[in-house]
Amino acid sequence: MAFLDIKNIVLKGIAACVPTQVEDNSTLPLLGSPADIDKFIENTSIIKRHVVGDSGICASDLCLVAAERLIKDLNWNKEEIDCLIFVTQTPDYQLPSTACILQHRLNLSTGCFALQVSLGCSGWVYGLTTIASLMTNGQFKKGLLLVGDTATLTKSPFDKSTYPLFGDAGTAAAIEFEEGAVGIKAQVGTDGGGYDKIIIEDGGYRNPFSADSLQMKEKEPGVLRNKLQTQMNGVDVFIFGITHAPKSIQALAQKFHIDLQEVDYFVLHQANKMMTEKIRKKIKASPEKVPYSMSEYGNTSSASIPLTIVTQLRDQLAHGKHTLIGCGFGVGLSWGSVYFETENFYCSPVLYL
Repeated sequence: MAFLDIKNIVLKGIAACVPTQVEDNSTLPLLGSPADIDKFIENTSIIKRHVVGDSGICASDLCLVAAERLIKDLNWNKEEIDCLIFVTQTPDYQLPSTACILQHRLNLSTGCFALQVSLGCSGWVYGLTTIASLMTNGQFKKGLLLVGDTATLTKSPFDKSTYPLFGDAGTAAAIEFEEGAVGIKAQVGTDGGGYDKIIIEDGGYRNPFSADSLQMKEKEPGVLRNKLQTQMNGVDVFIFGITHAPKSIQALAQKFHIDLQEVDYFVLHQANKMMTEKIRKKIKASPEKVPYSMSEYGNTSSASIPLTIVTQLRDQLAHGKHTLIGCGFGVGLSWGSVYFETENFYCSPVLYL
């Protein structure tokens, strides 16, 4: 297993932005009869989702709003921001890197290190370990981790196995170098043998776009999509999540001698209620320590951990010291868990675009 113990960095705050447009699963015809809708909501707990629709809003736009608010509220000098990492699977363009565009739009120094990472539901954990690794030796003093996706744009609105699960969001986290700080501890892993469990088949260089890519095909009743839209093996992904996520958290705790009973909050990727509840029970965490945001926002891919912190833990973290474990898992297949501490932690109110 891959473990990381990265010292001398501190998380200072998080901001999150979602689209103003809301879709309500309780009235979504795609889900079928009222009984079918009730069963879906009971199993997933996903009632509403914020979506970009046809607004033209990109993940970078949502992250930009979050970052501007966070920079202002922390009273950061933009000239002192040394590095920016943007984690997304819905960038503005195939090239150039959207991280470069965000450096410019945020009016950061041209000496700023800017990197884009393509990851989904494990993306916030991977992004945090990456930016922390860059900052641990003190050559970078302040960094921004921007994480977000417009995941609904990659789903077929005629596919009941994926579309009703996902929402859109963008987040920003502020990280500072602080010599002697405890930093973060993480466990990460990858099983690329499961790459096809969550996949968009066409549009890359392995399977370039063609006329056939646009052909809508019915896979089963209620599941109609083309090869430019996400297909997901729900059963295999469910088994993957409830197996690897708790093992990752437990391995992290064992490696670094963390008493899980003493951790204040476990912020799990918001896949669906049935999956997260099984993970919660496997790590023996009490319900009050595992916040959920999925009923209002759905599965927001890489943004789900920071969005949950902002929307569910803002008041709790504002005063005093707290310990948290975040755990993300999904497309890749990849997973990661990270332990970190906060003190008088700043979270903006959720923002809208």
